[in-house]
Amino acid sequence: MTMKKLALSVLNLVSVREGQSNQEAIEDMVDLARYTEHLGYKRYWIAEHHNINGTISSATSMLINHTLEHTTTIRVGSGGVMLPNHFPLVVAEQFGTLETIHPNRVDLGLGRAPGADPHTGNALRRALLNGVDTFQDDITELLRYFGPEEKQGEIKAYPAVGTNVPLYILGSSTSSAKLAAKLGLPYSFAGHFPNNNISAALATYRNEFQPSDYLDKPYIIMALNVIAAETDEEAQHELTTMQQMYLYSIRNQIQPLKSPVASMDGLWSPMEKQYVDSLFGLTLLGNKESLKPQLQLFQQHFQVDEIMAASYLYDFDKQKNSFRVLKEAVEAL
Repeated sequence: MTMKKLALSVLNLVSVREGQSNQEAIEDMVDLARYTEHLGYKRYWIAEHHNINGTISSATSMLINHTLEHTTTIRVGSGGVMLPNHFPLVVAEQFGTLETIHPNRVDLGLGRAPGADPHTGNALRRALLNGVDTFQDDITELLRYFGPEEKQGEIKAYPAVGTNVPLYILGSSTSSAKLAAKLGLPYSFAGHFPNNNISAALATYRNEFQPSDYLDKPYIIMALNVIAAETDEEAQHELTTMQQMYLYSIRNQIQPLKSPVASMDGLWSPMEKQYVDSLFGLTLLGNKESLKPQLQLFQQHFQVDEIMAASYLYDFDKQKNSFRVLKEAVEAL
């Protein structure tokens, strides 16, 4: 079976490492963007999250601009902007401005989840004003704001008019797949979370896709976790950082990324281990040679156009190296 050529991209939640300042975490965010740009990665997306200790990607558009200012070629965008928290006019004004400053380098990924717990979602205000799901209407509104002058209404999102900022539908269900297909937009699936609907969602998107002014055939990005290293043993060791992250999450004790440990035994109970294991989505783990068959099997199942890798490693140099090893594994195929 011929393997579909894969583009590679980065998903970053801007995690703070234990002992690190917020400013240092943002500096690492920029450094990683520069490094993956040098490696030839296609895009670098920053995810919107709120009220999560150790995750500082809440003001997403500001971090996107900061990253754009310190890179030259890689596309930078949101993975995603969570529309329940924002009015489309404001989003269009922000991303139209970003596109004006950095032409042909801005992506707008859009999600329908709040990226926060319910109380935080209420504090973000829009949910209080809007109790219904307006995701499709909001996207249609955004498409108009970024479109040509002749398609604008009374309210225009200057300077967004005519910028044609590309929109991507984020999701993890057949309903989001149906919407992306109906609107003829690219689809980014959240495979880094546990999900049994991946095949059904991708089939729905491909089968129901309607060509549009924005896209002539389906385009699928798959987000997944990647922990790549020089040896399988090292990758297994680095995995304990992510395991600790999930462990403290289920205990409602979320905190900055912790250094890897020799063993998780003694840190979790058998029941907690089982629960943490269930929280892992699609994950590539190991050295370059180990990643190759994992990638082949992944593409045999899903045949996506692009992988968007999230990598939770405590040591920043090892995180950078993980993206290098992944790149080499994909190129070796």
